[in-house]
Amino acid sequence: MNGPFVVVGDSLLDIDVDGAATRLAPDAPVPVVDVASERTRPGGAALAAVLAARTGQEVVLLTALGRGEASAELRRALGGRVTLVRMPLDGDIPVKTRIRVDERPLIRIDRGGGRPGAPDAAARRVLGSAGAVLVADYGRGSADVLGPLLAAAARRCPLVWDPHPRGGPPVPGARLVTPNAAEARSMAAALDAGSGSGDRLADHTRRAALLARHWRAAAVAVTLGARGALLSRGTDSPILLPAPYGAVGDPCGAGDCFAAHAGVALARGAITEEAVHSGVVAATDFVASGGAGALPPERPAGRSAEPLPTGAAELAAAVRARGGTVVATGGCFDLLHAGHVGLLESAARLGDCLVVCLNSDDSVRRLKGAGRPLNPAGDRASVLAGLGCVDAVAVFEEDTPHAVLRHLRPHLWVKGGDYTVDGLPEAAVLAEWGGHALVLPYLSGRSTTALANRAAAAGAGGAGSAGAGA
Repeated sequence: MNGPFVVVGDSLLDIDVDGAATRLAPDAPVPVVDVASERTRPGGAALAAVLAARTGQEVVLLTALGRGEASAELRRALGGRVTLVRMPLDGDIPVKTRIRVDERPLIRIDRGGGRPGAPDAAARRVLGSAGAVLVADYGRGSADVLGPLLAAAARRCPLVWDPHPRGGPPVPGARLVTPNAAEARSMAAALDAGSGSGDRLADHTRRAALLARHWRAAAVAVTLGARGALLSRGTDSPILLPAPYGAVGDPCGAGDCFAAHAGVALARGAITEEAVHSGVVAATDFVASGGAGALPPERPAGRSAEPLPTGAAELAAAVRARGGTVVATGGCFDLLHAGHVGLLESAARLGDCLVVCLNSDDSVRRLKGAGRPLNPAGDRASVLAGLGCVDAVAVFEEDTPHAVLRHLRPHLWVKGGDYTVDGLPEAAVLAEWGGHALVLPYLSGRSTTALANRAAAAGAGGAGSAGAGA
C-alpha cells in the first residue's frame, strides 16, 4: 500500500462508569450504583482508528475536534497511537457515558456535539495521499463535508464506508459498505417499503443486494452478530462468512473493529472475501475479550516484531480476569496433520482457552532451513484458527516464543513429542509468573518433514512415470 490508512469520521469520547447495584434509592424505585471505577476512551471514528493501528498499520485519523474539554480529553486518550489531522468543529465532540453494573449497561447518557467546518488544505492532502480510506460515519456531519474528497478517493484506492442511519449515503464506488443488520433493515426500508423486516438469510440477502445497487458500491457486508457477515455484490448470490465461534461479551465497538480490520486487509491487498473474513474473526475475538471497554489505554509494551493479532492478548487477559486457565502451545505447524490436531485438542481440554504461538516465515526458515515453510504464516494461521479447539493464534518473529509468552502470560505451556519438562526452555519463562510447562503424548510417525518427503517422493515417481510414458 502506498500511503497511510486514513480513518475519516465523527469522533466521540466514551466513558464507562462501572459499579455495583445492591439497593434501590429511598426516593424512587431506581437502583443506586456505587461507583467502583471510571474510564475514558476514544469512541466513534477515533476508536476505529485505534483498532486499525493495533494491527501495526500506519494510521491517520481525520476528524473534527473542538476546543472544549471533551476534545482535549480525546487527544489525551489517543496517546499518540495515530497521527491526528484536525478539522474545525463548532462546539465540542459528543460524550457518551455508560453506567454499567456487572459489566452490563444500565443506562447511557449522551451530551454535547457540534457541526464540523469545511476541510482545509491539510485534510485535502491527507485524503489525496491515502493508500486506503475507512469512513466511520456516526451521522455528525464529517463525512458530509468531505463528500467530494471521499468520492475522489474511492476512484483511486480502496474505500470502506461504515454507515449510520443519521448519516448520508456512501459515495459511489466504495469498495465495501458495512452496515449491521438493523442499519441495513432501516436503510433498505427507506428505499423500498416492501424490503421486509425478517431475520432470515434470504431477507438479509435481498436488503444487501438492494443497498449495493442503490449505493453503486462494489460490495455490501451486512454484519449479523454471532452469525458472521453476509457479503453481497448486488446479486442474489451472496457469501456468508461465519463467525469462528460463538462469542459472549460486550458488543460495544464490534462494528468499528469489523470495519477497521476489513479496511486494513483491503489496504494490504486482500480480496473482498478475505477482508470480510478478517473483519469477522477480529470482531468475534474483540467481543469475546470484553469489547471496547477492555482495550488497554495504550498499546502494550513488549510485543514481538509482528504485533499480536487483535484478540490473542486480550482474550488471555479476559480469561485470567474471570479466573479461567489460559493454555498456550507453539510451533511451525507447516503441514497440519493428525499429530498436531491430537496435541491441540488435548491442550484445549486443559483450560478455558488455547492460544497457538506460531513461528513467522522468517523464524521457520532460520529453524528449518531453505525451502521452509511450505505454507506462509497467513495460511498456517488461518488453518489453525479454523480448528474448533483453537481460540487465537499469535505469530512471532523470534526464534523462540519467549517474548510472546511474557505478553500472554499463560498458566500452562504445552508441547508434544519426545520433550521432557526439564528440557523445555519455555519452562523457565513460565515460572516467572507461576505458570507450568507440560509435555503431552504425540502420535508417532507423524511429522511435517515425513509428510513433505513422502509427497516429494510421490511427485518424483509420478513425474518419472509420465516421462516414461511419453
